[in-house]
Amino acid sequence: MARRAIEVFGARTHNLNNINCRFGHGQLTLITGVSGSGKSSLAFDTLFAEGQRRYVESMSTYVRQFIEQMPRPDVDQILNLPPAIALEQRNTVKNARSTVGTATEVYDYLRLLFAKIGRTVCPDCNIEVRRETPESAAETVASQAAGERVIVLAPIALRGKEDGETATTGKMPVLPRSGDASLDSLRDELVRAG
Repeated sequence: MARRAIEVFGARTHNLNNINCRFGHGQLTLITGVSGSGKSSLAFDTLFAEGQRRYVESMSTYVRQFIEQMPRPDVDQILNLPPAIALEQRNTVKNARSTVGTATEVYDYLRLLFAKIGRTVCPDCNIEVRRETPESAAETVASQAAGERVIVLAPIALRGKEDGETATTGKMPVLPRSGDASLDSLRDELVRAG
């Protein structure tokens, strides 16, 4: 089922002159124009203000007292407007690695959500990656056909601690500069008896 468009009728906020417009749901929409043409008045002071007002009105009176609300926009009607968030034009975060997720503080929640319900799939064989326990690894080895080899590998650590002192593993082989090489240590090789 297609979602209906957001429709604005008679917007007069600030310098808007009784305008009507439509925006598609789930689409990237750009509002452009010369300085003073009403871009921010439409985006922030009309659409965002009304979306926030409708969302806050759905909350209890107790919760509403703690939320700062924008004034009601001067508009005849806005149809199909979902709750809205807005990012201001100025960048108050000075970190070059900031994203929309970190700036809106939604990143940590999304990370938790994906960790709980997300699935990791191998891009080469399209098999879901599962967490293994020693018991499940033993079951996997036991389910192999007789005579089939199983290789046990572990990532190589370049440094470690031995008796509280930092130790290195010695000379490491030169890896290609492409960055897609990895180095694992062969720990054991098993062959299932028949």
